[in-house]
Amino acid sequence: MKHAEILVVDDDPKIRTLLRRCFEGEGSTVVEACDKASALSKLEAGRIDLVTLDLDLGKDDGLDVARAMRQFSAVPIIMLTGKNDVIDRVVGLELGADDYISKPFHVREVVARVKSVLRRTHGGATPTSVSAPQSHSLCFDDMVAVPDEMKLIDRNGAPVDLTSGEFKLLEVFLTRPKRVLSREQLMDFTGGHSYAPLDRTIDNQVARLRKKVERSPSSPRLISTVRGIGYSFTCDVKECQPGASSKRTLPVPDNSN
Repeated sequence: MKHAEILVVDDDPKIRTLLRRCFEGEGSTVVEACDKASALSKLEAGRIDLVTLDLDLGKDDGLDVARAMRQFSAVPIIMLTGKNDVIDRVVGLELGADDYISKPFHVREVVARVKSVLRRTHGGATPTSVSAPQSHSLCFDDMVAVPDEMKLIDRNGAPVDLTSGEFKLLEVFLTRPKRVLSREQLMDFTGGHSYAPLDRTIDNQVARLRKKVERSPSSPRLISTVRGIGYSFTCDVKECQPGASSKRTLPVPDNSN
């Protein structure tokens, strides 16, 4: 978390102060906002690496704030919620949140979740560090994913706006092509929560990812549903070395692991 800039959005000044002290103790810089207008303004104005967002902002709806943020930013979002209704958490994840924490929470849990999301977003490096030279790209269905930079290029050569959670899920599929993956495995590989039978988190993430990578999201051909089990990435994936003309098709992993 060193050198990360975190935007804390909460209408409770005590919570903001608690999180500020907690994050600053880990070497982060903290920016505070108490409502939708100030949150959006500060996200647009600064270089924010992660947002903690309270779902209940008094007169403002945290879900609406998240929706507005996703209109112009793919910054990782961790939602803090005192609500027990699972629907609020599911909707938040559908909007592109990367994680959620229920109130009351322990500050060490918040720190652990923030570190986990930042690792997924920045590949273990501090947010201000210079990225290592690109080592390889993964090519599939006329699209190119660059794992080292968490970047996806579409079929027209334009960048695709993916959240860190969506890219991590895509990377799991690309590195395990044509392998049937259960929802529990996908949750584990992406560093999410323990899977429960009624948990729709992975299904919602797959639905969002399909909208961004499938030629026809209503008739998906890349990410296939395996009824009663999970999903499989059915497309060939090639490893493309920068500047090289050759492409090597990745081997199909052994399903026994």
